[in-house]
Amino acid sequence: MATVVIGYVPKPEGDAALQAGIEEARRRGARLVVVHALIDRDEEPAYVGEVREVLGESGLDHDVRVLDRGQEASDGLVDVAEEVAADLIVIGLRRRSPVGKLILGSNAQRVLLDAPCPVLTVKPRTGRH
Repeated sequence: MATVVIGYVPKPEGDAALQAGIEEARRRGARLVVVHALIDRDEEPAYVGEVREVLGESGLDHDVRVLDRGQEASDGLVDVAEEVAADLIVIGLRRRSPVGKLILGSNAQRVLLDAPCPVLTVKPRTGRH
């Protein structure tokens, strides 16, 4: 079975990645693995429960991996993608100023360079059409 891995952060770009990953998994008949890196807390934050709820409502086969505190998010995401033989990684990118567009976030850049499979990057939707 195909596997789609999603890098999740509790921000609009993480929500965009979650929704795009669910759509891709449906399209591919794939299972989902959502990867989240803890920043400062020892216990699982409430928003991880909300992610689990969204995944449950999707009806897709899924797993949520919360990385150990201190583990680099990009390394953990790539490691999980390799472990599950991912067919696709989905990550969110935040909008940047014209100057900021010259620099891609370091975590996103590392995922793009080190990923063992294609990477889909998405941005949160805005009010513009």
